[in-house]
Amino acid sequence: MNMQTTVTQTTSLYGSITETIGQTPIVRLNRIAPPGVEVFVKLEAFNPAGSVKDRFAIAAIEAAEANGALQPGQTVIEATSGNTGIGLAMVCAAKGYPLVVTMAENFSVERRKLMRFLGAKVVLTPASEKGSGMIAKAEELAAKHGWFLARQFENEANADMHARTTAREILNDFGGTGPDVFVTGFGTGGTLKGVSRVLRAESPETRIMVTEPDNVPILGSGIAQTRDADGRPSASHPMFRPHLMQGWSPDFIPKLAEDAQRAGVIDGFQPIAGQAALDVARDLARKEGIFCGISGGATVAAALELAKTAAPGTRILAMVPDTGERYMSTVLFDGIAETMSEDEMEISRSTEGYRFDAKGGAAAPAPAEPAKPEVTAQVEAIVAQEPVVMFALEWCEFCWSVRKLFAAAGIAYKTVDLDSVAYQDGNLGGEMRKVLRAQTGQPTIPQIYVGGQHIGGATETFDAFNDRSLWDMLEAAGVAFDRSMTENAYSFLPTWLHPR
Repeated sequence: MNMQTTVTQTTSLYGSITETIGQTPIVRLNRIAPPGVEVFVKLEAFNPAGSVKDRFAIAAIEAAEANGALQPGQTVIEATSGNTGIGLAMVCAAKGYPLVVTMAENFSVERRKLMRFLGAKVVLTPASEKGSGMIAKAEELAAKHGWFLARQFENEANADMHARTTAREILNDFGGTGPDVFVTGFGTGGTLKGVSRVLRAESPETRIMVTEPDNVPILGSGIAQTRDADGRPSASHPMFRPHLMQGWSPDFIPKLAEDAQRAGVIDGFQPIAGQAALDVARDLARKEGIFCGISGGATVAAALELAKTAAPGTRILAMVPDTGERYMSTVLFDGIAETMSEDEMEISRSTEGYRFDAKGGAAAPAPAEPAKPEVTAQVEAIVAQEPVVMFALEWCEFCWSVRKLFAAAGIAYKTVDLDSVAYQDGNLGGEMRKVLRAQTGQPTIPQIYVGGQHIGGATETFDAFNDRSLWDMLEAAGVAFDRSMTENAYSFLPTWLHPR
């Protein structure tokens, strides 16, 4: 089917990043859906912090501000598998609240880094304690420190937000009536409860299907969740098992999900295997250009399974909660190489220039110009005066690797950043590089000296640290360092430079 893409240019001015939450697109699948059935996906990665949980984050904070539960400057805390924490970190950064999140240690490392990058503190809990453990830790910390606990698994603001925004967007995009089938997984149950409440009232013909990991049918099992006197889960659900879908199906039935089930809005369950979730996530990327995580792959896999037996003309909508970048350290990216494959090498070899594996094809470098005597004297004076000196570039990855090693080992040093503003006048930095090349025979940066003796570049410095010869030189130069830092120096290289 040939379609012409039309782009409508619009201009919007927003008062805050939080105003951009919602209004995520619904996109039809064109290459992996079966013929005769229309399968659509709602792409929640278009929210500003990259997931459906941005909706809960703004709803929870603004509801607490309105009812007085959250005071200016008060710390917010929440238990999260990652996406809620990232959304809360974004909202709290925009509104000026400190944030602490608790998260089980087995969730992807990328999520921790994103939350910390947004200013949050991340407290890890043992994987063996599952989701219940991270919630218990959040409750404990909130009680001790007087922090505001967002309570995503039971907070009615969660479902209300989806009723006000997600459901309305779906109805509007489908012309006032919902799709024939709405498919969603559940983490907190907020999407399920909020969207189903509106669809059942305004589009009663829409079938609401819930998908779960096939080995963890905690909602579909019909086995009730045990709860304490306050209504919170008192133990892990007996059907819980470890599964691939991060953010889906915690080890208990959240109150919001249980509310939806008791309201009778769920028309059926479509269990999905972990491998199917991976396969569909990869197909979405390679055949539809849609980049999503494992839980998104699982939801679409359920929609495709339902499409196999759907009547011609059926319209199915699947919620895709986040982006694939949250999963790069997980099994989803197994087999995705960092180095070139043989096919890629063959493409490279098909022309002679700029090849990764050869130096041929490029013009020979021009002969080096002689160094100026006055600049030579300046470089020699720096080397003589400083016990440890590194001639570097401000943002060179090799230079930063040496900086990290020196910091970890407590080695004080002088850095001469040849490309910095301080060395621009008269191209002083460039002239110093000529001196270094003439003296060392090496054109590369960084170049490191200890006690006036030239060590070499990053590789030579790492080797000297690992074989302890650098330790002897540091002692001879009277430079203190941390002898307990015995980590392999090469570990400070960027991951793409690590020796294999």
